[in-house]
Amino acid sequence: MVSFFGDIINEINGIEVTTASSLYKLVLSLLLGSIVGFERKRKGQSAGVRTFALISMGATLAMILSIYVPQEYLGLKNGDPGRIAAQVLSGIGFLGAGAIIQMKGSVRGLTTAAGIWMVATIGLAVGVGLYMLSFIATLLIMFILVIIENIEHKINVGSESRIIRMKVDAIVDNIEDYRHILGEYNITLINVFVDYNFAEHSTSLNLVVLVKESTNYISVFKDLSRVHPTTSITLANQISI
Repeated sequence: MVSFFGDIINEINGIEVTTASSLYKLVLSLLLGSIVGFERKRKGQSAGVRTFALISMGATLAMILSIYVPQEYLGLKNGDPGRIAAQVLSGIGFLGAGAIIQMKGSVRGLTTAAGIWMVATIGLAVGVGLYMLSFIATLLIMFILVIIENIEHKINVGSESRIIRMKVDAIVDNIEDYRHILGEYNITLINVFVDYNFAEHSTSLNLVVLVKESTNYISVFKDLSRVHPTTSITLANQISI
């Protein structure tokens, strides 16, 4: 029994492509890809467990074929084992692009696209037999997606450019009160675009600001609306001016 399992382990770790080693690699790549996919699905991304598992398995199978073809037909020391696998990294870009969503100047899905590319490389690593490296790479991906993200939220890293659009039932000739309120919420006012409508005695304000992801917009809007009688307040991206 011991020798039987020993033979299986030796076959799995061998350089030649066999049925046992190929099945092991496919199952392992399925598990590693699913781990990353589960985290992405938990964040509401369209690319989830099945997508990441298939990408990882596909990359692994491509790597297996890359090794098998020169092994079977040209000899172990001839041919180019990386030729088929090399196309994975270029072809995976199409799936990555599909995960990126552009909406009114705001880009979403870059992290998922990067995850797709990384999972594909993990699949290639599994296919070539770098099992420990594949495990470590998967753990590092989870560390980036979970731990580092939590750290970013806690310390409020980075600001986003947004526009607070207001319709005010008055002719606004001084914005210092608005600037003061924004400052209380640590919002930086970059620029102001004003449109007066003297016939209706109203003002359209577009306040270009830098805000943190954790900003409580409801409280900000409530305080801003108290400066002058306000018909509407909306939040928009900079490109929508």
